[in-house]
Amino acid sequence: MSDHHHNVLLLGFTDPAACRRAYEDAMHLPGVRQVAVLERSEEGIVDIPESHIRGAGVPTVGSGLVGGLVGLLGGPIGVLLGFAAGAAIGNAAEQTEITDGGAGLIVLSSRVENGRALLVLDVVEHDSAPVDELAARYEASVERISAEQFAEQVRIAKDRAEQG
Repeated sequence: MSDHHHNVLLLGFTDPAACRRAYEDAMHLPGVRQVAVLERSEEGIVDIPESHIRGAGVPTVGSGLVGGLVGLLGGPIGVLLGFAAGAAIGNAAEQTEITDGGAGLIVLSSRVENGRALLVLDVVEHDSAPVDELAARYEASVERISAEQFAEQVRIAKDRAEQG
């Protein structure tokens, strides 16, 4: 790619352990803004065992973690919502980005089959080779969605949720 492209990249894994290993490598890719692992157990339970937002403020993350711990009472979705609520207390300026990221992960959870995992990257790519090489190394599939298209998908899902 000659220009830079802001994309949401979905790397599909049949082995959740391999996805977690790839997560560590993905955090060091050029242009990465956010990285998350989205897993679905054989029983169909969705989990987000790893996530990282480059440049997130310590107050926001700290408050978000406290909110996430409180959210444990509500299960996996409670953790996500608790994290978002805690983040709002920690730093209102960063709250929107984290909440939208959480909504995006909820939207993507429907793409993960039982016993599989998805590595989600928010990245500004100047060259597709680094991500393609990472995917090849871990034998993962790659899907690229423009950030604008993905934001629209999340907006539509939020609107539907609010309506009904």
